[in-house]
Amino acid sequence: MSDFDAVASRSGAENAPQSLLLSLPDAVPATGLDAGVALHYGAPIPEQRALQSGRAFTDLSHLDVVTVSGPDRLSWLHSLTSQALVDRKPGESTELLLLDPDGHIETAAAFFDDGATSWLIADTGHGEQLAAFLDSMRFMLRVELERRDDVAVLGGCGAASSELAAHAITTSLPLVWRDPWPRTAVGGATYGPVDAEHPANGRDCALVLVPRAELLSIAQELDKADIRPAGIAAWEAARVTAWRPRPATEIVPRALPHELDWLRTAVHLDKGCYRGQETIAKVVNLGRPPRRLVMLYLEGVPGELPQHGDDVVAGGRVVGTVTSAVSDGEEGPVALALVRRNLPVDAVVELGDFRAAQEAIVTPSGKSSVSPERRPGAELRRQARI
Repeated sequence: MSDFDAVASRSGAENAPQSLLLSLPDAVPATGLDAGVALHYGAPIPEQRALQSGRAFTDLSHLDVVTVSGPDRLSWLHSLTSQALVDRKPGESTELLLLDPDGHIETAAAFFDDGATSWLIADTGHGEQLAAFLDSMRFMLRVELERRDDVAVLGGCGAASSELAAHAITTSLPLVWRDPWPRTAVGGATYGPVDAEHPANGRDCALVLVPRAELLSIAQELDKADIRPAGIAAWEAARVTAWRPRPATEIVPRALPHELDWLRTAVHLDKGCYRGQETIAKVVNLGRPPRRLVMLYLEGVPGELPQHGDDVVAGGRVVGTVTSAVSDGEEGPVALALVRRNLPVDAVVELGDFRAAQEAIVTPSGKSSVSPERRPGAELRRQARI
């Protein structure tokens, strides 16, 4: 009897508050934001390498799943979010943002429509917020909302995502969301490097929706295909080094999509009106985002990391905040942070007991790939001053 068989035989828990895969050998539970799934399974660095080479999957069953059904679902979601969805074909993957009236990000979700139902994958704890907002906006439209606690999310990259897809729930289509990051979508724009120069160029990762009650049996079948579990620490290390924003970490107070280079995959600049659109267009055409996302290469206490929300300090002044920090097998300890746009790129910053050099992700110029070279009306303003 294999380890997976032994675990399956002694575990009959269904719909447990913690993932069934925490009962796998050597599973170390995550705490804090990712509580409920495994931090790692005894070998964090080898797990990272296996995940990035397509030989591992990650249990993301703490993420929230919300479905929207009904004939008005696409036009309704199109009118409320940052993404163009009306002409979205079944099986296409994209992502969307919910913004407040001033254009600040409230939450984000992966989006997949199977032809009859729209599936939204939200970060842990964000599903309730997403569902509550959508429910408040239904009015007389023909849409129905449901939180899907019976569905779990597994993540993988490369060959592992193909193996995972074989276990996906199938409605009219297998429920497999292909992460578009960092490929600039139609209607999108970049505030960072072009796709070909992005460090995540060629990244091929997916989220697969599976029956929650079948997590252990799926893990067993993946083990037979030499696809092993990798903890959330490995998934987060791969995400951070790909500069990929995460809702639960990078959405800090008053965060704008421009500051996170999130217009490249989550915002359609040519679609019709939606809440926050005016700010999105205004910053692209007339202004510059006040902050920019950076990668920080950390020096400090071995085995420790800064915490989400820690201050970033330069010259004795607070110039930003840490959003995510991980220990990567190749890069070592690194972090994502939002800092003031005008902070010199070569400035060394401090984060408590850590010092760090920065690598620009969002351009300090504040200009996107579609921003005009000069602000519209600049000539008229100069004439008015003469």
